[in-house]
Amino acid sequence: MRIVARSLKARQLPAEGGTDPASSSSQYLAALGRKVRNARARHGMTRRMLAHDSGISERYLAQLESGLGNFSIVLLRRLAKAIDVPVAELVSDEPPHPVAYSLLVERLRRLKPVELSQASAMLTQHFGDRSGRAERVALIGLRGAGKSTLGAALAKHLGWRFMEMSREIEAEAGVSVAEIFDLWGQAAYRRYERRALEHIVHMPPKIVLATGGGLVSEPATFGRLLDSFFTIWIEASPEEHWDRVIRQGDQRVAVSGDSEALADMRRILAQRDPLHGKADARLQTRGKTARQSLRELISLTRAHMGQALPKQRAL
Repeated sequence: MRIVARSLKARQLPAEGGTDPASSSSQYLAALGRKVRNARARHGMTRRMLAHDSGISERYLAQLESGLGNFSIVLLRRLAKAIDVPVAELVSDEPPHPVAYSLLVERLRRLKPVELSQASAMLTQHFGDRSGRAERVALIGLRGAGKSTLGAALAKHLGWRFMEMSREIEAEAGVSVAEIFDLWGQAAYRRYERRALEHIVHMPPKIVLATGGGLVSEPATFGRLLDSFFTIWIEASPEEHWDRVIRQGDQRVAVSGDSEALADMRRILAQRDPLHGKADARLQTRGKTARQSLRELISLTRAHMGQALPKQRAL
């Protein structure tokens, strides 16, 4: 028994970088907490919303985000290291990926950011379907950016059809957006969003689409949008986003108090900036009137889509 015990002891994994195991575990839990908080921000969820959708108490979520998660997470990580597989592979409920997929992921993992962008462009060129983009415009940006106001005005100027993603999602689900969140949570909303986008893509072109603020946080849906629409990021300051949402009477932002909700909005903007940056064009509306922003939006659309547009009418 002593020989077996010594053998098992010798096979224990060393602490990372020679550091104390307890310290390494604390660092891992702190990093996990940051990842959960940032992922929540990307999806535009308050802690209360996440607690509602997941069935996990706000108290535990607060502990997790502050780096005090359940220690069983650390044990699962040690198990994954011993087997030499990513933790995500152990906890994923998806079928195993083909070998070619795993090899491709490893190859992409070694690329620098610039090289990743080049690889993405090559994959899009060879395997993407970007037909119809010349007559489809999508506006992305956080809630309160002005997507609906500017999108409707742009569609009227072009003589195209204006559509709002939220209305199409409600048509798909047969209930209001609020009821989708109350009954089934955000995951269900994202599924309806993907289905609604596919439906829109197969409609006749000449469409201006105002998307929901969180669409960019769903890689598959956002990728489909980028392939199918000329995409413009409508950007404003956190304070302007906040003021516009309040004026619209949206009570969701005030569930945790003004200061916390505004801090959440800043965090969401920070987390989504790299995603918004994937748009074809960017319109900064900070300090501008709706008329000024519309003129710039029309100019951006013309510059990127050329002669496909009708001659500009006076605004």
